[in-house]
Amino acid sequence: MRGKLPTLAQFPSLLKIDAAPPRCQSTTMRIRPACRDADAAAVWAILEPTVRAGETYTLPMDISSDDALAYWCAPQREVFVAEQDAQILGTYFLQPNQQGGGSHVANCGYVTAPWATGRGVARAMCVHSLEHARARGFSAMQFNFVVSTNERAIALWQSVGFRIVGRLPGAFRHPTAGFVDALVMYRSLL
Repeated sequence: MRGKLPTLAQFPSLLKIDAAPPRCQSTTMRIRPACRDADAAAVWAILEPTVRAGETYTLPMDISSDDALAYWCAPQREVFVAEQDAQILGTYFLQPNQQGGGSHVANCGYVTAPWATGRGVARAMCVHSLEHARARGFSAMQFNFVVSTNERAIALWQSVGFRIVGRLPGAFRHPTAGFVDALVMYRSLL
């Protein structure tokens, strides 16, 4: 799939989702820009279990809700939520990976609510982010720090065309597995 964006037609379970940027709507799930104040409590409810577990993000496990939301909703980021039946199931952000000469490469972070895993939320958000990044003029997307023990995420990213292009040995201190590798993953949007 290198060079070609995945489409929702490739994932029949998501066919009811219209992932055209910047808004995705349907009767089953929609992905929309987050309303910073109105969605803050729901976004924190999704972020908190992931942050507290300390298994996938490099944030302090005891971070406050205000600091976590300030990180997630930083000014350089576009933040989206995936919702179904007025319940937010996941959130992601899109930003330039670097400034200046690296600003043509996008970067994202994704979190699915624990109660919504296995329902295609992460895949829908990833496909939406790839399409939205391309529409915004980005030529590639890079994940800088994918924890190697996060096997579900790695498999998902690879299924939509990401390649592992780097390995950072022992770069992440996992709360139960100890020091584990972090991966750099990349895919073209051209």
